[in-house]
Amino acid sequence: MEKVHEYSNGEIIILWKPALCTHAGTCVKTLPAVYNPCARPWIKAENATTEELKAQIEKCPSGALSYKIIEN
Repeated sequence: MEKVHEYSNGEIIILWKPALCTHAGTCVKTLPAVYNPCARPWIKAENATTEELKAQIEKCPSGALSYKIIEN
């Protein structure tokens, strides 16, 4: 079973699949306030807007990052 980690800002859930991650660094370079591999948790979704997160996630070259919108 594939391991998936979830991180949320209350509007969006970031899904991270570590097995797919190629560590290209696109996420860290694009939104360093959100993605910090030295911190725990390493993704702090509350540090960016939902639109900023969506735009960055869509640039993930490996597909390790994806998202789902939280519907109220």
